[in-house]
Formats: sequence, structure tokens, C-alpha cells
Amino acid sequence: MVFPALPVTAITGLSRISVFTGTAALLFFFTGITPLPRSSSHDQLSYCMNGIDSLYRPLSMKTFRYYPNQKDDFWNRVEGEVKRMKKKATIAAVGDILMWKEQVATARLPGTDQFSFTDMFHPVAPILSAADLTIGNLETTFSGKTQPYQIGSARTGYPRFNCPDELARDLKTSGFDVLTTVNNHCLDGGVTGLCRTLDVLDRYKLVHTGTYRSPDEANTYLIKEVNGIRIAMLAYTYGTNKQVIPAHTPWIVRLLHLDTILSDLRKVRPLVDVVIISLHFGIEFRYTPTTRQRQLVQSLLDNGADVILGAHPHVLQPVVTPSIMTPHGTKRQTLVAYSLGNFTSEKMLSFDQSQCGAILRFTVEKDERNQISLEQISVIPTFSQRYVNQGRICFRVIPMRSYLKSPDLYVRPLLRKKLQLLWSRAIRIIGRSRGVLIE
Repeated sequence: MVFPALPVTAITGLSRISVFTGTAALLFFFTGITPLPRSSSHDQLSYCMNGIDSLYRPLSMKTFRYYPNQKDDFWNRVEGEVKRMKKKATIAAVGDILMWKEQVATARLPGTDQFSFTDMFHPVAPILSAADLTIGNLETTFSGKTQPYQIGSARTGYPRFNCPDELARDLKTSGFDVLTTVNNHCLDGGVTGLCRTLDVLDRYKLVHTGTYRSPDEANTYLIKEVNGIRIAMLAYTYGTNKQVIPAHTPWIVRLLHLDTILSDLRKVRPLVDVVIISLHFGIEFRYTPTTRQRQLVQSLLDNGADVILGAHPHVLQPVVTPSIMTPHGTKRQTLVAYSLGNFTSEKMLSFDQSQCGAILRFTVEKDERNQISLEQISVIPTFSQRYVNQGRICFRVIPMRSYLKSPDLYVRPLLRKKLQLLWSRAIRIIGRSRGVLIE
């Protein structure tokens, strides 16, 4: 669902009504039920909550039976019902989805010009599909065969990325819902390639943000409603390599400027419950963010961002959960993944860590007072494995710990030793921030 940049007043009235009705229902509920004298003809009393239907339907449809000798049980059941009123949405996110020339070549079906990437994602597809919303950074294009390519090949890798359309199809079937398309490679196929990429994503019902085909599209914000929780996703990049953004189409790429992001935040914050910002920034192959990155992230959190997803360094960086002081004097929990590494990739510059990524998972909870919290935060380190199957080179993304712990998953001794080393490094890099589980 894509929403235009509406004035804040467009929906704030509705949100006040929902808060009022929910609060009124709870006040009536907790103060309006009191034990009555025991009936001579019954050993128990039954009370139905009537008249609340117009205020809060989920409560009005529930009948609570009060047993005078079981007060604790009664209120435990009431408390359980209130907890069930909470709305929850599970989110999963990964880093850079890169496709080098050899990766694309191995996905070709023998004897055809068709491709399949499903085997590449098969080991992690259940994790991605289990989330209510799964997000990735598409660091390639679907520019088509008519675009100029490196080395005269129809589909190539660095320095200009281009992939067959089947990749979009297989990302969707593997569990992805949203792809950020704004990064330093988004113009690898020029403006035409950028627009075609978005057309292909639309064809396979993959929602996208960060690059745009028209001024009207650029003037919209991506907002997804997931299980009753409204989530906005904004995305920006530090640049586009040597590909120049045409002067007559400055809106096609959302560049990373603090003023731009803060302006977008001010417009979208009143419309949603949660704001997720994807930033393509940082220094390649560096394990820690720079001081400038930390300052930028802090500014965004202070101005209303809830989750920051970093990409571009091609290696993992820390995952932290800063507490931000609100204007009301309370603390608000946030989540920052400075870099989720490479979700798919070959080894870059003989750098093993460039084959490592992570699946970040967390649950957004919205209680009966419309208060938001981030719960069950976990990180699953992954490895983009190159292997040989029946004499054919293949690639797949594997969750490191599962492959290290499961005896039924065959892993060669040399790879097991390598995974153990990479796993240990991943734990040190990600860190042990409060409330973050590494799986």
C-alpha cells in the first residue's frame, strides 16, 4: 500500500477516536464488573459485558464467568484477554542482494535461456517466509537484454549489475515482500534500466522504495499495514557510483541528505506506528560504523525513526538497541543494524567476510493503548556458499549455526572449520547488545 505525502491532519482525528474508544472500553471493563450476592439457585454467577459493542467490539463479544471462590483465576483470564488485544507483526530484514556473473551463470537451466534461483535461497526460505514482512536491499537491476553490458554479455556483474527477471520471481517465492532499490548500483542500467527494474518488481508483486519512475511516485511514501500495525519504509543512498543522475530527473533516486530524511520523517511519522529507514552508507569492508554514521543515525532516532537498516559495507557491523528519551520524559526503544552484510555474494577481493550476512528478525507489538515496542530481536548469521553438485558449481545461502549444529546437514570438514571461524567472528562483530539474541 502506497500513501501520498498527506497532511498530518488527514488521519490524526481518527487516531484520537480510536485511542478514546479503546481507553473508554477498558475503563468500563475494569470498573464495571463487581461481584454480586450469591444466587440461591446457582453456585456461580455469569456476567456478560453488554453495551460496549459500540466502543470496543473485541471485548463486547467476550463472556467472562466469575466464580466467587476463584477470584485470581478470573482476573488472570481477564488479563490474558487484554494481552490478546495486543497486535503483533514479525519483521525480517537482510542486507545486500548481490548477483555476480558466476552466480547468474549457475542459475541458468541447462540447455535453455531460463533461470532459477530457488535452490540458492532454499535453506533460508522458511525463515524469510515465516515473517509477516520481509525486507531486502536489491543491489542489482533488471535492465533487460537490450541494455549495454560489460564484456559483451547479456547479464553481467561488477562494475554494472544486471540480472534475469526470474530473480525477482524467486525472491518473491522465497519470502521477500519489500525491496529497497536505492543504492550505488541502482543506475547501472541507466534511467531506462532503473524504470524497467521497478516494472519487473511490480509484475511479481514485490513492493519497492527508494527509486522512482515519475515525480508523482517520488512524492509518495511506502506504508504497509501488517496485522493492524502501520509501518513506513524510507530508503536512501550515499550516491550512484559514476552514473550521473540526469538533471531533468533529480527525483529518480532518493539521495542521503539529512535535511531530506528529516523532512520525510516529519511528514510520515504522524501517519504510522513504526518508521523503518534503510541507509546505503558506510565504508566497504569496515566492521564498525564511522563517527559520522553514528551521528546521522542518532539524529534520525531523535527525530522519530524506530529501526535503521544499514547496507553497503559488504560485511557485518554491530546491531544495537539504543533507548531514546521522548519529549514526555519516557524512554523509547529503537533498533539499529549498521550493516547486515551480503545476503548473496561471491567472495569479494579474497575476503571471506564478504560472503557473510545476517537475517535480522524482530516483533513489533502494539498494545491496547497504541504504545509500540520492539520485542524478540534476533540475528541469524548467514553464509553465501559456493559448492559443487554433480560436477556443477552452485551457490546457496545457509544459516551458519543450523549447519554447524545439525548432524543431518552434511558439511565438509574444511567448510565446517571455516564456518566455525566465521561464526565466532560474526558474534564478535554483531556484539551482545541488550535484548539481541544471536541464533
